[in-house]
Amino acid sequence: MATLELIVSEEVVVDLVRRGRRLGLLFWMAIGWMLFVFALAILAPVLPLPSPTDMDMLERRAPVSALHWLGTDGLGRDELARLIYGARISLTVGLFAPVIGLAIGGALGILAGYFRGRFETLVVGSMDVLLAFPPLILALAVTAYLGQSILNLTCILGVLGIPAFMRVARASTLTLARREFVVAAQALGATHARILLRELLPNVLLPLLAFFLLGVAVTIVVEGALSFLGLGVPPPISSWGSMIGEGRESLEIAPQLAFIPAIALFLTVLSFNLVGDTLKALTDPRQSAL
Repeated sequence: MATLELIVSEEVVVDLVRRGRRLGLLFWMAIGWMLFVFALAILAPVLPLPSPTDMDMLERRAPVSALHWLGTDGLGRDELARLIYGARISLTVGLFAPVIGLAIGGALGILAGYFRGRFETLVVGSMDVLLAFPPLILALAVTAYLGQSILNLTCILGVLGIPAFMRVARASTLTLARREFVVAAQALGATHARILLRELLPNVLLPLLAFFLLGVAVTIVVEGALSFLGLGVPPPISSWGSMIGEGRESLEIAPQLAFIPAIALFLTVLSFNLVGDTLKALTDPRQSAL
């Protein structure tokens, strides 16, 4: 028995190693960058950084030095501190907005794909109406009307993500609702609530979580675009988009003020896309039996 357990454990380890190799080097590099950015954002208050809002007009656009590792911006604020604190804003909006879409859109998609009929028609029709509005224009209008705040920005971007999550959840539910384990549960007299929560939700949750990472990448880009246009978080709070917008005024004198946050934004979005695409491929029901 001990020998059999040892063989099984070795097979599990070998399988994990094979899966890790199949994920590829880029996947693990993306994971490493994401962990690095999250660690900096979380530990920002305890890091030995200058205040990101303190201005020194005598140190405007100062070059890299021992005091300012990435120099200063056009108002004499430390660029490294603003970059790290800007990551907190970009990641906060980028993570919490898709959570709204995941919760509401995922629930509507599962219910629509399971019950079908008029309820499905109503849900799909309402999502088509929401999709009919240009997302960026709608975000601009609502943000300009309600005012600039992290909460308003997060809510509007979360609402805009509902249709995409609904479609992913509905497509997965339509495929799973005809599978043997669901039919067997129905034949045994299981209630709709039990089938939804015990049979469908765990299986639909995997592709939804993979799509969630892609949604985070898109949300970070949209937040950056709104902040670049001056409709993101209000000053003096900084985000990567607002830093890029402020840095464009100094492109000829200090191009790094725009390029450094742009590179951070690019690498972060690319990492979320790589991880999301990889997990989406691994959880695709057409490639693996659930």
